[in-house]
Amino acid sequence: LWQLSKGPASLSALKKEIAGISQKMLLQHLNELQSCGVVEKKTYEGYPLKVEYFLTPRGHKIFGAVTIMQEVGIEIMVEDNKTDLLRDKGLL
Repeated sequence: LWQLSKGPASLSALKKEIAGISQKMLLQHLNELQSCGVVEKKTYEGYPLKVEYFLTPRGHKIFGAVTIMQEVGIEIMVEDNKTDLLRDKGLL
């Protein structure tokens, strides 16, 4: 969701941006998200074949909710003085 919130992306671009994910696992996740109506894909005609994945309006709503949950989680970690992990992840 995070990568697609930035805009449409090809399978290879997503694989490159998501550290440690295999193509098989990425495709499984994308297919699950498609079946839930969160992600759609557009296939362009021509050679080489070009496919882009993008968030649907439902996907954007879910991403908004996830963003709020992340913000609340960060606030709680700061209140509990657990900022080392946040700094390591670049969230502070």
